[in-house]
Amino acid sequence: MAGHGTIQRPSTMSTPTTPTDPEDSTGKNRDDFERPEFRLVCPFSIPSSTEAASLRIIRNLGHFALYYTHFVWIVLFIALIPERKVSLIYLVIMTYVASLYLLLLRALPPNFYLLDKSIDKSIVLGLIAVATMVELIVTEAGLHLVITLAATVPIVLIHAVLWVREDFCVEERTGGGGGGGGELVPLVDVSTAMV
Repeated sequence: MAGHGTIQRPSTMSTPTTPTDPEDSTGKNRDDFERPEFRLVCPFSIPSSTEAASLRIIRNLGHFALYYTHFVWIVLFIALIPERKVSLIYLVIMTYVASLYLLLLRALPPNFYLLDKSIDKSIVLGLIAVATMVELIVTEAGLHLVITLAATVPIVLIHAVLWVREDFCVEERTGGGGGGGGELVPLVDVSTAMV
């Protein structure tokens, strides 16, 4: 039924012959290449001490700050949808103000005096966050803010404590001393990676 109304003609092209030896396009035998060992890499682990945990928190808060902020913002946004429409509008407006400020920082040259020297980015973003919290409290959405922070901050801190590395590594290189303390090798070698 699939070929109804069509005429099947034999092909005039010659079919390529397949070699009996499994070779790739370079002419080398595929069995000569080493197959790398597959390892499942988990980026989470429990820190060995409280100092290691605090260092991980500081490093991961700096590295994942945007993602943590988006996570808290999305939960707060969803919490405000059913009851607090005005607070939701204020939250969106302050997010827009913060985005415009960050875009302005990127658009201006790095040696622009007003934004580079006198105003620090973290201070401005902190003031915008405080103004947003004040607006939420004034519009009677303070309880939503407190519940959202109480629910999301522990999740963020648990992730920051348990996340081990920024880049996945696949194997260890042994040090020159032979003491077993190895160096993690990145998944992609920077010297051979194409840009």
